[in-house]
Amino acid sequence: MKPACKLLFLAFFLMPFIHSAQVPEVDMVFVKGGTFRMGCTQWARDEQPVHEVLLDDYYIGRFEVTQAQWYMVMRGDTNKCYFQGCDDCPVERVSWYNVQDFISRLNELTNLNYRLPTEAEWEYAARGGVSSKKFKYSGSNNDIAVAWKVGRSDLRTHPVGQKAPNELGIYDMTGNVFEWCSDWYAPGWYGVSGKENPTGPAEGTFKVMRGGCWFYDSAGLRNTDRECANPDYRYGYIGFRLCRTALK
Repeated sequence: MKPACKLLFLAFFLMPFIHSAQVPEVDMVFVKGGTFRMGCTQWARDEQPVHEVLLDDYYIGRFEVTQAQWYMVMRGDTNKCYFQGCDDCPVERVSWYNVQDFISRLNELTNLNYRLPTEAEWEYAARGGVSSKKFKYSGSNNDIAVAWKVGRSDLRTHPVGQKAPNELGIYDMTGNVFEWCSDWYAPGWYGVSGKENPTGPAEGTFKVMRGGCWFYDSAGLRNTDRECANPDYRYGYIGFRLCRTALK
């Protein structure tokens, strides 16, 4: 075989491996740690009591993880999104355990420490962190400005970053898709939660999801609203955003 042919053959042979090693670009926002009052006194009982939480610095995704980013890492995943074919839309129909697999692979590719946010980290970021203006939703008191929700979403997801960001420049923490958190769900957890960097109960049946989605109404889009789902199931309305610990 001629040298030129050998190079072409080698390039053809290695192409699938080179392509599979592509790393998605993840835009992260630095969240300065601090103390905030977590929960709400006016709505569901699982949002009570309002309690003080102290968080360290961390990073959180500016956007929800998209379909394109998911399939770049999870090339062997043959399961389809409910709204398949929109590269810039948030990935959905990914179970909590599927997400752990994605994060493990992404960390191997990047040598970084990506993870899901804790419920406390999620709420603090949604509220705007140290820059919070105490909005009801993430970035506004007008849910239409920041959320794809029932009556305004055409009953589907939309490309990330189309609505207004919150105080930290984070998009879609209200609406579009629910987002998995790392915590197990317990309705009475706020009554026993520790103050510093709480990570939720040690065990449970369901995992916390936050933020509302494309078919939720205004009450379920609030920054403090708590929901949960089976971590084994794939839902067409749950996705996720990445988080990273800020190294000291």
